[in-house]
Amino acid sequence: MANTITIPQSMLPEDGRFGSGPSKIREAQVRALDEGAHTLLGTSHRQSPVRQVVASIREGLSSFFHLPDGYEIVLGNGGASAFWDMACASLISRRAAFGTYGSFSTKFAKSAASAPFLEEPVIYAGEPGTFRLPEYTEDVDAYCWAHNETSTGVAAPVRRVAGSREQGAVTLVDGTSAAGALPVDVSQTDAYYFSPQKAFGSDGGLWIAVLSPAAIERASEVEHSATLEGARRWVPPFLSLSAAIENSRKDQTLNTPAVATLIMLANQIRWLNDNGGMDWSTARCAKSASVLYDWAARSQYAQPFVADTDARSHSVVTIDLDDAVSAKQVVAALRDNGIVDTSGYRKLGRNQLRIGVFPSVEPADVVALTSCIDYVVERLAE
Repeated sequence: MANTITIPQSMLPEDGRFGSGPSKIREAQVRALDEGAHTLLGTSHRQSPVRQVVASIREGLSSFFHLPDGYEIVLGNGGASAFWDMACASLISRRAAFGTYGSFSTKFAKSAASAPFLEEPVIYAGEPGTFRLPEYTEDVDAYCWAHNETSTGVAAPVRRVAGSREQGAVTLVDGTSAAGALPVDVSQTDAYYFSPQKAFGSDGGLWIAVLSPAAIERASEVEHSATLEGARRWVPPFLSLSAAIENSRKDQTLNTPAVATLIMLANQIRWLNDNGGMDWSTARCAKSASVLYDWAARSQYAQPFVADTDARSHSVVTIDLDDAVSAKQVVAALRDNGIVDTSGYRKLGRNQLRIGVFPSVEPADVVALTSCIDYVVERLAE
């Protein structure tokens, strides 16, 4: 359309950020940056003030995830995509089995396939819009999948593959767009890892992992074997999980982190825990997600992309639009009105909206969003 659609101010959400990552950052987090401008920003990450922030992150996440005995919170630079390579270097001994059902769950499998010191991974592939968990496989030592597939809005169960513990295999689950938004029992994993730019409302460039004693021991064993004469594996310091563990125990990272990211992350963790922790945050996300799914089910032009109601994500909601309604035009009109980051995942290539409903997003704003989408679609049809 040549004319811009103007949504009445009274209909607009108070905050128009609905990104699936980077996600909305609360004003309180920005104020925390200002408060730390003279005492934390531009100072050494190996000195007490910044290390205290890291300590608060580790303690806060330990409480949030109800850490079992022996589990540790470990963090490092590079984001979850760097952790995929770290897992290939330090956690997969020989061969891994993967559940893949979207762009991000597939990327980790591709990293393992390209590692010259690992055997070809076993792939259990599912179609986009569904999930597929890896099955018991005799000759593997790691099972890997994503708790939430960010590209498609599919949530998968987090439970150990039957018999995996007996065979000595570790369970590695990508929680990037799930952690903080979906319930999880981390005792069902050996590494539950994520980046902070989703439910934890911070910037990217950092990875956080909840590690079991088995994962910590595996990293030590793998990296020790890599130093033996005749070993085929090279574990560079940046990808050494043992080095990350050692530094995290000192409340620091191996390399210099973005201190602003740490400050915002610490503030978000404190906000989540003060409001009731995982129970509160996951219920809040479920409420927002149900608003969208219920709206789409009632709509004459929209429907949830994920058919299985049990597999529908409560953090990233994907909604298909009828061919008569252009998602690109809807997204553009929303953006013109300050409602941003609602477009579907580019590589999926569907006529689709993708909406992040992480804890920082107000459920009332999600309700307003549905009314704004209806308003835009009505005007596009004129």
